This record gives sequence, C-alpha cells and structure tokens, in this order.
Amino acid sequence: MAQKLERIEPMSWWVGMHNPKLQLLVHGDQIASLQVQLNYPGVTLKEVHKVENPNYLFLDLEIAAETKAGQFPIVFTKEGKKKLSYTYELKNRTQSASRVQGVSSKDLIYLLMPDRFSNGDSKNDVVKGLRETSLNRDSMYYRHGGDIQGVINHLDYLKDLGITAIWMTPEIENDMQHASYHGYAATDHYKIDPRYGSNELYKAYVEKVHEKGMKVIKDIVHNHIGTGHYQFTDLPMKDWLNQWPVYTQTSYRDQPVMDIHASLADRKKMLDGWFVPSMPDLNQRNPYVQNYLTQNHIWWVEYAGIDGLRLDTYPYNDPEYMADWALKIKAEFPNLSIFGETLVNAAASQAYFTGGNTVNRGFDTHLPGITDAVLKDAIYEALNGNPGWTDGIFRLYATLAQDFLYKDVTGNVIFMDNHDMSRFYSMVKEDLGKYKNGLALLLTLRGIPQVYYGTEILMKNYSDPDGKVREDFPGGWKGDKTDKFSASGRSSKENEAFDYFRKLARFRQNSIALQSGKMMQYVPENGIYVYFRYVEGAEKPVMVIFNTEDKTKELKTDRFKERTAAFSAASNVLSGATLDQIKTITVPAKSVLVLELK
Repeated sequence: MAQKLERIEPMSWWVGMHNPKLQLLVHGDQIASLQVQLNYPGVTLKEVHKVENPNYLFLDLEIAAETKAGQFPIVFTKEGKKKLSYTYELKNRTQSASRVQGVSSKDLIYLLMPDRFSNGDSKNDVVKGLRETSLNRDSMYYRHGGDIQGVINHLDYLKDLGITAIWMTPEIENDMQHASYHGYAATDHYKIDPRYGSNELYKAYVEKVHEKGMKVIKDIVHNHIGTGHYQFTDLPMKDWLNQWPVYTQTSYRDQPVMDIHASLADRKKMLDGWFVPSMPDLNQRNPYVQNYLTQNHIWWVEYAGIDGLRLDTYPYNDPEYMADWALKIKAEFPNLSIFGETLVNAAASQAYFTGGNTVNRGFDTHLPGITDAVLKDAIYEALNGNPGWTDGIFRLYATLAQDFLYKDVTGNVIFMDNHDMSRFYSMVKEDLGKYKNGLALLLTLRGIPQVYYGTEILMKNYSDPDGKVREDFPGGWKGDKTDKFSASGRSSKENEAFDYFRKLARFRQNSIALQSGKMMQYVPENGIYVYFRYVEGAEKPVMVIFNTEDKTKELKTDRFKERTAAFSAASNVLSGATLDQIKTITVPAKSVLVLELK
C-alpha cells in the first residue's frame, strides 16, 4: 500500500520560543513504515516515536536558541528512497509575548456564540463535504449561519456599549452530524470551522478587535474532542482516550477531586468518565496527548495574538497535567490571562482549583482565576430571596466574606448567566428593577465581570430542552424583522435597559476604584447592604448601597466613616444627580445606588 501524508501538527512553529522542544504529530497511511530525515541548522531530530497505530509517528525536535526562521523539508524515505516530503516552516515570533495584553478586573467581557450573533457572510452558511449541511434558524439545534465576519461587523456596537473583551464559544472546526454549532466537540484543533471563516479571518478579527482597543479571549477544551475528530476515527493508541469496558459517563461531581475521604473509583469516574457519548474523553496522563494539547494552545496564542484563554470543564481535567500546562503556557506568554470554568457549589471548591491554594492537594494549579458561580448564586439570592440569617442579602455578604480562600480573588470572572444557563432577565422574572440592581452589583463588585450576549437588550428564556437561551441576536441577519443593534429597533423598555447597561459600563471604564480598587463591605442592617470600592490615597471612591426592602429608607452614614470621613458630597453615577451631603442618604425601595464620593 502506498503511503500518504495526511497532516503534520503543529503545521508550523516559531524560533525563539521559551521551550526549545517541539513534538510533531505525523498522520498518514502506514506512515510508521518510513524513515524520517531533516537537515536544518539549529534543528535536531532527537527521536522518532512509533506507536500502536502505524498511521502515526511522533517526532521530537529540539530548536536551538540561535536558530533562524526559514523553511526545510521533512523527508520520509523507504530503503533509502524518498517517498514523501513536507516543507516545514519556522517563523519569527510576532512579539506575541509582549503583544498579549491579558484580561483583568479593568475589563468587561462579552460572551457570544458566533453561530447565533450575526451572519456577516452568507456564502459560508453551508459548506459541502461537512457532515452537517442543514441551516435552520427555526431549530435551536441546527446551525443558523452566524460567523466571525458577523462579529467583526458589530465591533463598534460592542465598543460603544462599554465592552473591553470578547469571548466567543470555540471557533475551531466541529464537523459533527448534529448540534455542531456550539463548538465544544472539536474535530480539527488547528482549523477554524469553515462555516465561521478561516484561520486568516480569525487572525484578522483579533487584529481588528485590538485596533478598537478591545481584547480577545479564546475558549479552549482540554477534556474532550468530538467523535468526528480524526484522532477518534483513527485512534493513535488505545490510551489516547479514557477507555472503559462499557460506556461510562462522568458523575459530574467535583467533590471526589478534592475530597480527602474520596474513593479512587469515584475520582476516576469524575475525571475519566465521558462528558456525553459524542465527546470522547482525552487521557491527559498520556504524554503525547499532553504535548498535543499544550502545543496547540501555544500555537493559537502566538499565531493570532490572543489575550486570554477560558478553559472549558476545568474540574474534569487531570489536575497534575493542568498545573504543568499552566506553567508552560505562562512561560511563553507571561501576560496571558487564564480562567477555568468551575461550575461548583461552594466557595471552598472554587478556591481549591485556583493558584496558590495548596492545602490538602500538595501542588499548585497555577490557575489565576475561575468562573465564580457561587457569587452568581449569591447575587440571585440577594435579588430574589427573602431576608433571613443566611438568606437574601446575607448570602451575598457571607459569600464575599469567604474571599480569604483565594490568593487573588480579582482574577475570578463574575457573571449572571452564560450559554448553558437560564438568562439573567428570566431569572429575575423579567423585573426591570431587579435587572438593574443585578447589573449594578455585577459591574461594581470585585473580579472580572462577564455578560452574555443580549443581556443589554433584555433577551430572555430558561435553560430548558428547547435551548432558547441560545437564540439569535435580533438584527444579526439580513431580513430580520427587527434590528436591536440600533435604538430604533428596540422597545422603550429595551432601550431603558440598554442605556442603563451602557452608562454603568462606560463609567466603569473610567473608574480606578471599580477597575482595580479594594473592596470593603459592611454587615447588612435593616435590609440595607453597603460596600465600597476604593484605592488607598486616591480620589473618587465608589459607594454602593442596596436597599432590599420595599420602602424608601433614610440611611445615616456615621457607621461608614472609615470610608466616608474624607468626603462630603457624592454624585449618583446613573441619574447624574449631585448629593450635596452624605450624612444621610435617601435610598429608594428595592434599588441599588452607585455613588462616586467627592
């Protein structure tokens, strides 16, 4: 049988990387029957690994520090005769290590699903040769045609709204039979899904975002791939995946990962069980899998100049590998921001996964931040709950009082909803007052705030089997009946919400206190919760007052003199009104006041 070279990954690399080692995955029919040769100054072929499947080789290269950028052939021979050749390119780094800005508490993240945000190029709606060629906007489970160009077309909208960082659900190829739009079942790690665009367009997108003064977060998945991936249909080796005698699903229980009393069986089921049948679980204890994933993520950051990474299903990954991964990524890109998805139920559980917390684990995860689902639940309790010793506003106060668990809580991403959850507006029963209060808390508390697309225009729906939390953004498609990207297409209530969102977000962009200030909170009394954001020695601290009761209150501020003594007046950030004195502040019923002290 004649040999055929299907791919080499990564297909290119760079000189001057921190780590001189590079492992190439070579895939092709019976490729292991060939010998490998290369000759390029500064590049050494250290070892050729043959594995169980003869369609794979793994090549260990070492790239010396003085190596120059250029191209060279990797030659595959048999009995001294050339059979195949691949021209490999080493490029000069594009200064990504310094270009990478990182995402911090100064930012406001906007999460969107590219398939559901805007269709900027109808020519790529259906791509022949892929497994799914249906385009049906009437179904939540088929593709709708949104793409990267659609996002590019609305960058000015996002910038004007006060957004500073954009996080898209995964853009890489998901060539699956059904529900391929969400992006979490990768079938090609090095290729943007052609229904979204191309690698070149993605790189241009990052550049355009940067030109607008915003940042890009890339969503990556360590834990699993899609069944359409070549690594599943032509498995490199048996333990490339976590294999079971019969199909075994994860327990979705994070506790066995951290429980000092946990059984090994429970821990294995959590970590090695498959997420769903269509998403094979990668064995991250396999060193070839480790190299493949780590190099892929480095490749994308260097190629496109990404500013941050969101790590999907973080607790389901092998803990030791993830710690090693974080060190390797940060060695190449010290400014890169990383946060892991940890949808758990306790602050201690969240903190367990964050960097600097080694209690009962014995090693550091080196993970700067997590998605703060516990704070989300506490905000909802403050908005919707009834007062009690540990209920209502006291839940929020008590949750924030546990911030001592984190080495640096400012790296946590705080949010009210995402693509897997009921939307914020529905969770507050479409109560515009509660919506405003929730936004005020989200954009003034510690951490990095993240909002889900459409929050600003009151998009709603619950996370039910119909998937309506992933509806299209109205106006993102030609021929849409309404265009809610413009004020004229929005209802008066939607414009009220939009204007509130925009005003608070844009204020946040200019408030040092909210961007990088410390936080001081006071025990809630008489239904009122008060906290401050401030920078020691700086002007313009922010005072937030949440009256949870259904009547107007007169708040005497003597109790807060630790933070108010140097100030005698304030401005209401949202109404623009000036408070000539702050000894007694009138707080309307069921409302949040955001005051800048003067």
